[in-house]
Amino acid sequence: MNLLLALVLAGCAGDVSAGKTDAVVNAPSSAPAPAKATAPAVGSQVLPIDVAQSDLHALGAKVTGTETVRFSKWSGVVQVVGGKVQGVHVDVDVTSLDAGKPKLNGHLNSPDFFDTEKYPKATFQSSSIQEGSTEAGMTHTVTGDLTMRGVTKSVTFPMKVQVTDDRLTGEAEFAINRLDWNIAYPGAPDNLIQDKVVLTVKLVAPNPDTTAAR
Repeated sequence: MNLLLALVLAGCAGDVSAGKTDAVVNAPSSAPAPAKATAPAVGSQVLPIDVAQSDLHALGAKVTGTETVRFSKWSGVVQVVGGKVQGVHVDVDVTSLDAGKPKLNGHLNSPDFFDTEKYPKATFQSSSIQEGSTEAGMTHTVTGDLTMRGVTKSVTFPMKVQVTDDRLTGEAEFAINRLDWNIAYPGAPDNLIQDKVVLTVKLVAPNPDTTAAR
């Protein structure tokens, strides 16, 4: 019995959010309209995100192990005004989710999770991007409205922004509670799903002006 218990415990997943920053979640903000890739305001640039070089995925866990869910179809822009990053907008086709397991993909698309037939899109629209962060290695603090499964919440998280000669990069990793977006399926009685999910974001945009977003 002790050996069996040890084997079971060895297969259990630890808390995926351990050591990760928890996003601050509040009621939705009055976020400005999404930046557009055409007719930008004077003194501003709207840079399209290069999805091929970027990354967007979520890490979740149940008792028996972890699951990584990636999204292959999404787009977005970064807005730069006066040489500073002022806005980010991202649109995600949630139906493009892929956990690497067809049966799991089907379940994630179902009403138990994302209910993609009813809510095929997720969006993020920033409302504030401030220089500085209390998190080591991070350069900015981002606040914006995250909409999933028809629910919109304001989230605040740290981001590391870097500029090279040819691109702007923003990287963030933070935990959210899926229950805040009504993703409430508990899992099987003997294989419960953790409430916390870790989101990893890497945004890469071409930088035609090396003075921008410093």
